[in-house]
Parts: sequence; structure tokens; C-alpha cells
Amino acid sequence: MSFRISLSGLNAANSDLSVTANNIANVNTTGFKQSRAEFGDLYPISYFGVASNAIGAGVRLQRVAQQFVQGSINFTNNSLDLAITGNGFFTLSDNGTIVYTRAGAFGTDRQGYVVNATGQRLQVFPPVNNGASFDTARLTDLQISTADNPPQATSTIQTVLNLPANATPPTTAPFNSADPTSYNHTTSLTVFDSLGAAHTASLYYVKTANPNEWTLHAEIDGTAVTPVAGETITFTNTGTLATPPSGQIALSAFTPTNGAANITINLDLLQTTQYGASFGVASLIQDGYTTGRLTGLEITAEGVVQARYTNGQATPLGQIALSTFPNPQGLQQLGDTAWGDSFAAGQVIRGAAGSTNFGQIQSGALEGSNVDLTEQLVNMITAQRNFQANAQMISTADQVTQTIINIR
Repeated sequence: MSFRISLSGLNAANSDLSVTANNIANVNTTGFKQSRAEFGDLYPISYFGVASNAIGAGVRLQRVAQQFVQGSINFTNNSLDLAITGNGFFTLSDNGTIVYTRAGAFGTDRQGYVVNATGQRLQVFPPVNNGASFDTARLTDLQISTADNPPQATSTIQTVLNLPANATPPTTAPFNSADPTSYNHTTSLTVFDSLGAAHTASLYYVKTANPNEWTLHAEIDGTAVTPVAGETITFTNTGTLATPPSGQIALSAFTPTNGAANITINLDLLQTTQYGASFGVASLIQDGYTTGRLTGLEITAEGVVQARYTNGQATPLGQIALSTFPNPQGLQQLGDTAWGDSFAAGQVIRGAAGSTNFGQIQSGALEGSNVDLTEQLVNMITAQRNFQANAQMISTADQVTQTIINIR
């Protein structure tokens, strides 16, 4: 009996050493979660149950439990290196089969899909409403496109400026943009057509003989887009805009010579004022932009992946899908720091980083192994002592048996 008990102790100590060895071997494995050997004692059970003076029958390995505690965060210079701080797993597609990982060392394949070292594709929630939100009911592969960002023609110009209240009519009439003496003040900005080509829009302000009244003349590349007499704008006696009441002026269409569509611009003067004795431009804002080339990726703490372009635009490509389980220790280990669904893990719950029960995503960082090397070395010594003690117990039992056999 003692031989079998000690043999079970040897097997348990050997299993403990194997688990410790595996932990130590993966001390530098990104996203690795250490395991712990858990043991239970054995007692023989008769038909009537366990007797009060029964002697135990040894030990057995109950399970190897994974320890899903946070690993250290190591920062890198790669924007596609991702680390989760808190709960959750990255969701990956392995040729259509969904798997999970904490290892966020991603790159792109030749088709632009974001993949890990084994070719599994990172899953995201696709954007809807031009990136205003994301469809959390669907998963799709994250793909990075190197195509140019298309241009957008200017449709609105917003001016925030002040015209001097003490201005006098110019010395020359009528208005001529080539003659600075025929207008009081001017300002200009760049606008874009539907092909992304730049054009210069100029705004000229002419004080009339009537109190609080001005005329506005606008040109694009030297072509007038306002009537010959200009657009009349007036102010109240407190300096705020009176007409047009809405503050909006629709400029005439401008036809580019490069084959682009006509440029039709709405001029927003709502924040134009007539105060003091100086002309000042606070801002000139237009909503168009030229063609953009991809310059890089930005991934927010909420997992929103944005492609940034040289034209200053950012296009949302998706929101990284995270997954959690009621019992992560029940996940099936698949190797390569990946886990699969199992009945013991429970129903998968998917969501976005930063929401309830989900951690946040750190771009340009990797989560290291959560193995404490010092702790594992202590476990190794303990398991080694246990193995030696059980081996010594077998040797002692053998000596006792030999003594009994040698009795004459």
C-alpha cells in the first residue's frame, strides 16, 4: 500500500515540476498566462462509505488551472502592437474559426489584413454611418488599405472677422479687385474642387456711404462669384450682423478648367461683426480637402482603428472586438498563446474596450508573460523536495519489506 501511495506522490511531484518547467519556458512569451498544478487527496471508499480510521491512498492531479492575472505592459514603437489592460481577449479568425488571445503582436499580410504570427486575422466591429458608430452585432476582418483618401469639394466657408466701425468708403469706384483703392479690406483662403485641386478664394469688403452697410465681393481664381454690385451686408447699431438675417450667402457656381464639377459654396457670415476701429480675421474655415496618402494608424484606448492621411483626415476602419467569458479558466488551450471556446468557459460576451467588464487597449505596447520567475524557482525547489521525499518513502518501504521477508 505504501508503495502505491508514494508512487502517486512521485507522479504528483513530477506533474508539478512539469507545470513549473512550462511556466519557466514561457517567461518571455507575449500574452502567456502561467498555470498552477492543483492536487487532491485519495481515500478508498467501501460500500458503507469511508471508515473513520481509513488511511489515505495518496494524491492525484485534479487540474492544471490557468492564472489570468495581468501581465506587465512593455512599450514598443509599433502601432499594431496592442496590449489589453484589464479584462478581455482579442478576437481572431483562424480560417473562419474564432479563437482568442492576449498576445497583441500584430502586423499586416500581403493583402493588408491585420494578422498575428500564425496568420490569424484580428476581428473588429465594422463602422456604420461614415464611422460615427460601429455595428457591435457583426465581426469583420480588419484590413488596412494603402489607397489614397478621396478629396472633398469645398461647400462651406465660415468667416469669423471684424470690420472697423469707423471705416469710410474707398476713394475709387466701382470695385475692381486689381485696384486696392477700390475696396477697404480683403482676405483669402484655399478651397478645393471635386478632384482635389486647390483654388484661391478671395473676399473683398467695401464700405458704402450708408451707415453700418458694406458690400461683399468674392472671387475664385480671379473669377467673380458674386453679383457685379456685390452682396450687401449690414450691421445693427450694436455691431452685430443684421443682413442677411441668416448670415448665409450662396455664392455663384465656379467652373474649374480641369474637368472637375462646379464649385458651389455657401458663405457663412453669422459671426462677422462691426466693432472698433480695426479690421481683424479670427478664423477662415472651409470644409474641403485634397487627396490624402496614408501616413499611419491611430488606435484609441477604446479600440477604434483610424487611418490617418496627409490631407489631415482620419477614416475609422473599425473598432477592435474584445471577448470575455464567465469562466476564463475553462477555455481550451490551443497553443501559440491562443484559446478556444468550451462548455466549461461559458457563453462568450463581446464588446468594446472601455465598456462594462472590458479593459482598455494600449497601442504600441505588448502584454508580457505573467510568470514570476522567482516564484517559479521556489516552486521548483519545493516540487524537487517533494519528489525526493516520496522517493525516500519508497526506499524506506522497500527496506521494511526486505526486513519482513528476511524474518526466519
